[in-house]
Amino acid sequence: MKDLLLITPPFTQLNTPYPATAYIKGFLNTKNISSYQIDLGIEVILVLFSKEGIQKIFAKSIDLKNTSENSRRIFALRDEYIKTIDQVILFLQNRNPTLARQICSMNFLPEASRFNQLDDMEFAFGNMGLQDKAKHLATLYLEDLSDYIIEHVDSDFGFSRYAERLGKSANSFDELYLKLNSDQTFIDGLTLKILHEKLELVQPKLVCFSVPFPGNLYSAFRSAKFIKENYPHIKIAMGGGFPNTELREVKDRRVFEFFDFITLDDGEVPLELVYENIFQTEPIETFYKRTFLIENEEVIYKNNSTKHDYKQAQVGTPDYTDLQLDQYISVIEIANPMHSLWSDGRWNKLTMAHGCYWGKCTFCDISLDYIKIYEPISARILVDRMEELIATTGETGFHFVDEAAPPALMREVALEILRRNLVVTWWTNIRFEKSFTKDLCFLLKLSGCVAVSGGLEVASDRLLKLIDKGISVEQVAQVTRNFTEAGVMIHAYLMYGYPTQTIQETVDSLEMVRQLFEMGILQSAFWHQFAMTAHSPVGLNPEEFGVTPIKQEILFANNDIDFTDKTGIDHSKFSFGLKKSLFNYMHGINFELPLQNWFDFKIPKTTIHPDYIHDSLLEEENFSFKPNAKIVFLEKNVIAENYIKTKKQNSWPYTRITFHLKTNIISLDFEQEKGEWLIKILQENSFENPKRITLQQLKNNFENSFEDFELFWFSKPMQQLKENGVILSL
Repeated sequence: MKDLLLITPPFTQLNTPYPATAYIKGFLNTKNISSYQIDLGIEVILVLFSKEGIQKIFAKSIDLKNTSENSRRIFALRDEYIKTIDQVILFLQNRNPTLARQICSMNFLPEASRFNQLDDMEFAFGNMGLQDKAKHLATLYLEDLSDYIIEHVDSDFGFSRYAERLGKSANSFDELYLKLNSDQTFIDGLTLKILHEKLELVQPKLVCFSVPFPGNLYSAFRSAKFIKENYPHIKIAMGGGFPNTELREVKDRRVFEFFDFITLDDGEVPLELVYENIFQTEPIETFYKRTFLIENEEVIYKNNSTKHDYKQAQVGTPDYTDLQLDQYISVIEIANPMHSLWSDGRWNKLTMAHGCYWGKCTFCDISLDYIKIYEPISARILVDRMEELIATTGETGFHFVDEAAPPALMREVALEILRRNLVVTWWTNIRFEKSFTKDLCFLLKLSGCVAVSGGLEVASDRLLKLIDKGISVEQVAQVTRNFTEAGVMIHAYLMYGYPTQTIQETVDSLEMVRQLFEMGILQSAFWHQFAMTAHSPVGLNPEEFGVTPIKQEILFANNDIDFTDKTGIDHSKFSFGLKKSLFNYMHGINFELPLQNWFDFKIPKTTIHPDYIHDSLLEEENFSFKPNAKIVFLEKNVIAENYIKTKKQNSWPYTRITFHLKTNIISLDFEQEKGEWLIKILQENSFENPKRITLQQLKNNFENSFEDFELFWFSKPMQQLKENGVILSL
């Protein structure tokens, strides 16, 4: 029996829990408030994609004469699906790895239309291996079943969303309310059965739904309705990304037939106060923070508490207890190592900094607290939390889910990881800014960083200035080159249809993207069409950006705003061509095809020089003397030996320093006194020393004994050490 039940409604990710309930549970632990959390999404998926679940799917009668050819084939092969489903799910849970050989035999899984678009398997998975190839095939198998479910059982089904259309820009509650008062769907039945079992097990007094996306909204309401009808004594609250962005102006009283409280922004203090108001034994004045509720039969917004939000250092470590971590399933939708990070493998999720340190992008919700209030966490606390999560989950993979991780903090986290000798794998979201030098990227890779994702957006310098992105395409190319050369994969978020964007700029943006992939400095990307949101600078001041919002009465959700652009261009017609070309580029093929080939309508020729990105990379980083640069010496495995160098009857004492790196050996000769000085500096200023020496301090130390530090610092042996990552300038 617990006080609170925390629920993520169907559906989010298949491979790892959405972290919101784990964050809240970690905070509740610091307040000694007992809670239990469930991810209803993965539990429903596992019931649906089981032998019993698939048998129920195929037991539903269908009109074979009037159904699609694909469904007829799947139905004809139903016994094969029923026979194989449990073993395939076990394989995707990494609990039956030997099945990969059977799956890759290409005569084990039943195949329907999803297999028609199968990549050249040898080409696509040559660098990914047998397990990944099998995961890709098993993913296509599940997608075939999903197509059948959508066509014959539940048209709202999706692996990472459910009834998403009902939550997208639902200015009115009418359609969702009508659906909630209609018969339950097949998926509803599975969801509510599991929910009932959990309610009986936990017996909470307060149920909290975290609703991150529109695709979770319907199931949250349907579950809340079930609780209200069957457990009227239980109070119900909703928080998360969807209400934070969409329900800031909710007015419809019918919403509160399902929920008692809707909280906004950081959930710790609002939830703590809701808890106190429910569990208080004596009636006292009630205080709330950023909370909607019903009072005197009216929807009111209460923010009468003077209690401040907690600092990030005070909210505790995310707690994944109760979640069935070994039950999540890893899938690979396309044969791209970077793209698979979102769906393959279990990741502990953490945040380096609350909010965004840039906070200027005009398409972004920068007026809202989750972006506006920037607060980084210290590297020491972050790595403490990493160690705690490794101990509690057994997983060493981390996804930092920042809006944009700060480069300086990433550097400190990397050094702290190295000091503690941790073996971790991690990735995060960044801005492509010039702070990501070759040396910093190399340091991040050494600490376990395998990938970064960031917004290139429109790949047009004019539009990047209008967005106030603070970067240029040339700068993005140089940063992605630095990461790629360090062995870190890069994913770019791409945008088309930004206000005032011309057709020529869309074509030129695609050409920039083509060149980035062809140069091998971008591994993955995704196009999305610009959406004007209510809380962004464009949404708040549309006239400044040449757009006119189509005004509607807001009684329920308000985020995406329909608008007309003064250019009059229908940007949606570019969607298929942009995505098809990108699919090819991500597989490393068809760079030579003219851009016109991707579109079934006439487009202008690109104005971008075919070597624009190539030429952008010719400009090397500035190697001028930077006195304030912090110097880090990374290598500890060093052997030094003195010897006498003789030439034409002359002899000089020399020191040979040998550096044993992970994959090679470097032996360098120095004049003995300078060699001994360097050894001493290496020992005193290793990365394990939290106090780092500046280049100016290093110069002063050197010139206490020798002359011309610059000549020594830029000498060939020292350049070799820098090129091999023994010496980093950060």
